[in-house]
Amino acid sequence: MSDDDRLAALEARVARLEGKSSPDTFWALDGLSARVEDPGAVLITGQVTLPDGRAARWQESAGAEELLDADWSPQVAVLAALAHPARIRLLQQVLRGASTANDLIRIEGMGTSGQVYHHLRQLVAAGWLRTVGGGRYEVPVARVIPLLTTILGARR
Repeated sequence: MSDDDRLAALEARVARLEGKSSPDTFWALDGLSARVEDPGAVLITGQVTLPDGRAARWQESAGAEELLDADWSPQVAVLAALAHPARIRLLQQVLRGASTANDLIRIEGMGTSGQVYHHLRQLVAAGWLRTVGGGRYEVPVARVIPLLTTILGARR
């Protein structure tokens, strides 16, 4: 993201906080609010066409009570797999089109082949990556939008 893009995003956030947003700004939130009662719900949704041509379309929602009352511990391993800069970078590179361990090992600053394989195993075990024919890796389509929304949410 360029400095200009960051500035535009920041200005848009400030405008929303000051109540100067357009009526279309909260179209997804308005739709969710019309469908749920208090104490509310959370919705993640997205549509992305990946560089390899796969289309990722995803929507998932859960009630606030359901989420707040649930045991979050089963998600720790899935989230922990993202908690390393090399793993985040590997996922980003795979989404951009790098698909084999050799492709990923050649990326400057990625570390040794042993380190790359270690990180790939962690990401596969957590479900963020899967192996496909010929020793290739891909982010499963069902994980693309949750991954991107996790990254987006971490920007805040």
